[in-house]
Amino acid sequence: MNASSPPPRGLPHSAHWGSFFAHRDGERLVVTPHPDDPSPSPILGNLTDVLDHKARIRRPMVRRGWLEAGPCPRERDFRDDLVAVGWDEVLDRLAAEIGRVHESFGPQAIYGGSYGWASAGRFHHAQSQIHRFLNLACGGYVRSVNSYSAGASSVILPHVVGPFEALSRRNVTWEQVAEHSDFVLAFGGMPLKNSMVASGGVTRHVEPDAMTRAAARGCEFWSVSPLRDDMPAEARPHWLPIRPGTDVALMLALAHTLVAEGLHDRAFLDRYCVGFDAFAGYLAGTSDGTVKDAGWAAALTGIDAATIRAIARKLTAGRSLITVAHALQRAQYGEQPVWMAAVLAAMVGQIGLPGGGYNYALGAMGHTGRRVNAVPIPTMPQGRNGVRTFIPVARIADMLLNPGAPFDYNGETLAYPEIRLVYWAGGNPFHHHQDLNRLRRAFSRVDTIICQDSAWTPMARFADIVLPATMSLERDDIGAAATDPRLIAMKRIAEPVGEARDDFEIFRGLAQRMGCEPSFTEGRMPAEWLEHLYEPTRSALAAQGLPAPSFGEFWERGEIPLPSAPDDGGLLRAFREDPDRTPLPTPSGRIEIVSATIGSFGYDDCPEHPAWLPATEQPDADAPLTLIANQPATRLHSQLDFGSYSQSAKRRGREVVRLNPQDAAARGIADGDLVRLFNARGACLAAARTSEGVMPGVVNLSTGAWYDPLEDGSGQPLCGHGNPNVVTRDVGTSRLAQGCCGQVTTVQCARFDGEPPPIRAYDPPGDADRTR
Repeated sequence: MNASSPPPRGLPHSAHWGSFFAHRDGERLVVTPHPDDPSPSPILGNLTDVLDHKARIRRPMVRRGWLEAGPCPRERDFRDDLVAVGWDEVLDRLAAEIGRVHESFGPQAIYGGSYGWASAGRFHHAQSQIHRFLNLACGGYVRSVNSYSAGASSVILPHVVGPFEALSRRNVTWEQVAEHSDFVLAFGGMPLKNSMVASGGVTRHVEPDAMTRAAARGCEFWSVSPLRDDMPAEARPHWLPIRPGTDVALMLALAHTLVAEGLHDRAFLDRYCVGFDAFAGYLAGTSDGTVKDAGWAAALTGIDAATIRAIARKLTAGRSLITVAHALQRAQYGEQPVWMAAVLAAMVGQIGLPGGGYNYALGAMGHTGRRVNAVPIPTMPQGRNGVRTFIPVARIADMLLNPGAPFDYNGETLAYPEIRLVYWAGGNPFHHHQDLNRLRRAFSRVDTIICQDSAWTPMARFADIVLPATMSLERDDIGAAATDPRLIAMKRIAEPVGEARDDFEIFRGLAQRMGCEPSFTEGRMPAEWLEHLYEPTRSALAAQGLPAPSFGEFWERGEIPLPSAPDDGGLLRAFREDPDRTPLPTPSGRIEIVSATIGSFGYDDCPEHPAWLPATEQPDADAPLTLIANQPATRLHSQLDFGSYSQSAKRRGREVVRLNPQDAAARGIADGDLVRLFNARGACLAAARTSEGVMPGVVNLSTGAWYDPLEDGSGQPLCGHGNPNVVTRDVGTSRLAQGCCGQVTTVQCARFDGEPPPIRAYDPPGDADRTR
């Protein structure tokens, strides 16, 4: 903060979408963004009315059927009878059930879910707490790897260029874009709604200003996307509408044009890459008979050939940067656009130059485009997981439905474990997973589901045992991110609601019953843990001769600055400057245009070089529209969907689906109508909004509306609230990465003329206040 100005009223705190000050004013929370944030996120508005909301879980609850019949697979329902149980009894029962599964089936029968962002705090972090508990109490658990956001890219990039983090977070900065970039070609765009959030928090949202400065200097931003607003107005963008799923065809045609017109950098390809000649043969059609030229791509993408050729020339006319959004790889064959964009950038020859080359996912989150910190941030130790079994995170339904079945992953053949108990803390799989009706059937295969959360999310409603956890606002913590230059004292704003307890306290109670409390707590209570976790940061500051206040001084101040590492371009800059002394961590030490390693796996859905692989699900008579299920603008994933800012964007209480006026008129749909989106997997209701910013043939329904199924006896319940994952596909991107394919699917859209069902997504179970 500016030392000359007083801090805002209230106590400091932090969330994934920004740091702020807050104080209670009656029943509402007054939230003031950090005064040094030039462009604070409006998502902070979701905090104003959630503390005492009816959606909060106030007491431990247990499913009556689980109490009476015991743990076993069962057809669970979101409206089933749940009854209140005291803390001592529920912890006794839960410890006994974890012990039963562990002793009878081993830790490999326990799935430690907890995928999700949960709190920005470094201590009260649900994933860290549950994984630490399971490691110490059970010797481990079945874990997941990768993420729903970047499941394909995190596997393909290390094979062909380098580590995911190095290419997304320590590469091209927004400072470089503002000062050096002349042409930014953004596949999937750079929507500000995505870069407004960063796990651990962000105190300065710098993206709008950087884009404004770059555009004023003459930099051209081109957004390749079916949605106009995937690039903000600050960039003065050129919109290039493209048929969903055809980006690789466009990239191949750009590459072909570079070769055909002699614009590719042959010296860079020879010095820094392997496999270009073989790939050039694929471009020319010598391997498959198809020339990948601009005319070929025009028929697939809907972009005319002259425009394609003009963009290829722009790439070499000045300092150019190619980026790929997470969205492109959240689809079948999602590895291909990530790889092909890197190959295209290599052909241009500017990889490693300031503001140029290739940066995966720049703008996809608030972590990207920033300098990394020069000191470590507080990190909660999780202990050692003694179970080697894991799954790619998006394969959870496959695991539960097919125990023992083999599956391919990154060159290995693995087998799904048989899970008896699922423990979830601080996450909502009925938000981020696909084909929710299938996921529901999968969860019904296990003996026991535990959900530990602050609100009645769909996962909490579906669980057998529900434990009320505090919200971030109800506890002290430390906010920090590896790319944010501040450490924030997250001070408790409010008392816990009802009987809610901190995650640490819940796990401490379980650890006590299971005989591992000393190892779990290490003799520390939360305040002592905060001081303990702060110490490595303080020591590193002192070692650099920088101000290193004691924990007490830090807590009193409310924040301290952290030093940033130099803006040195990271791994790619060092590689460009001396590829022999600082080779890439790929098998060849070079950029792998052809990967012998990937080729040796023999995957037909991820061959040895980037290739055009059209999706197996294409629009047809039954599902003629392509649905884009992107990230929402009014919340982080499904967090605080009941908050006021999220609610303000809904219509008639339901999520809004955007469609082109042509598609609306063809179906008799007017702006504001209630519509039904459906395919063979399921259906949901949403409120229609017509927009020229959505290209024809495309509908856009963002994720995050809490799943609200209406039971009709069909086995395919309708979501009355507008969750698009009812209709998305639950298949892996390829056998290489097995990532999530939730971004793109095909649907039909029709006006809904029936009586609108009530929204029940936030209603607590009917017996939430009844005690046994």
